[in-house]
Amino acid sequence: NMIDTPHPFTPDWISPPGDTIADLLEERDWTQAHLAHQLGYSIERVSQLVNGKAILSHDTALRLASVLGNTASFWLEREAHYRDRLAARPG
Repeated sequence: NMIDTPHPFTPDWISPPGDTIADLLEERDWTQAHLAHQLGYSIERVSQLVNGKAILSHDTALRLASVLGNTASFWLEREAHYRDRLAARPG
């Protein structure tokens, strides 16, 4: 039966971990500046994270986990998946 066969969700768009960060900021009604203060980062660094321009490091993953929730592993896996998708993108 075709209905019983799970199909993995494989979107054709590439979403950086920053999209998740932005969603969480919106839920909390926080600005990037507020998050920067909470993380001990510059506003520019947070902006680069949100836009997928800065690589999300292990240290950043630990900070995000303590400030926004989830686990460091969640954030690192989110980053790895994003980078893998970018690398595999044609062109």
